[in-house]
Amino acid sequence: MTELTKCRIGWAELPARVRAAVQEILGDLVVEAVSQPGGYSPGSADRVRTASGRRAFVKAVSPAQNPDSPRLHRAEALIAAALPEAAPTPRLLGCHDDGDWVALVFTDVDGRHPATPWLTDELTTVLSTLEAMAALLTPNPVPHAPTAAERLAHDFAGWHRIAADPPARLDPWVRDHLDALRAAADHGLDELAGDTLCHVDLRADNLLVDAAGGVHVVDWPWACRGPAWLDTALLLVNVRLHGGHDTEALLRALPLTAGVDPAVLTGVYAGLAGYFADAARRPAPANIPTVRAFQQAQADALLPWLANRLR
Repeated sequence: MTELTKCRIGWAELPARVRAAVQEILGDLVVEAVSQPGGYSPGSADRVRTASGRRAFVKAVSPAQNPDSPRLHRAEALIAAALPEAAPTPRLLGCHDDGDWVALVFTDVDGRHPATPWLTDELTTVLSTLEAMAALLTPNPVPHAPTAAERLAHDFAGWHRIAADPPARLDPWVRDHLDALRAAADHGLDELAGDTLCHVDLRADNLLVDAAGGVHVVDWPWACRGPAWLDTALLLVNVRLHGGHDTEALLRALPLTAGVDPAVLTGVYAGLAGYFADAARRPAPANIPTVRAFQQAQADALLPWLANRLR
């Protein structure tokens, strides 16, 4: 499996004014900061402890690390501030935004990412959490969130971009099925109506499991309004990537996906595969050198599944 970001900065590398703003939010001096693994942001991601023993999670970034990352932090701040307290997510304690640096301060979760390949017990708990979360976030509690169709329109057009500008080495099955893949992705996009707030970036490194086995969903910048089943269907891409589980059987058995038109699910997976295949051939974003290999790995995991579903 591809490694995550190697370019992450730490708490000590943040400008003094940013550290001071975070400490003002916390109401105390930070005396310890431990950088956390996982994810693809080149900004900081630290669990911190204050002089009085208070703990929090702080992530901060500026355009110097990546020009798009501050926008994502700002989007996440708006989403996180509107999430209900009962949602299985860390609470946003405060945000610093000086026009250059954006720092988000969350309650700390003393947890770890789920094991991959996925363990059956952990996967069952995560899927149950997503079912409960979908119920809690319906109707959508974030009025400014875009629709899933708006959020995913560019991504799901990946096969159209590949057809218009095919790579020199295009998988023979993809070449022979481009029309079907484009049609399926378009159909999937058309069927994403719903009034559930969806995370839409669910994978193991965006989940934390605490000591009691509770699941916490983190990193919400892409959240949007869509169908209640969407996050569950998207998580199964990560499950399939790591292997060890029958994702087709899970789709048929899980309460949120069992009743969904199979053609719609195929369309969603076709849209995702097109996005990953198209994105993987692009130059890597600034200071995120490993993300293209990860996108290619997800495309490679999805294409055999799609070959079976499109028969």
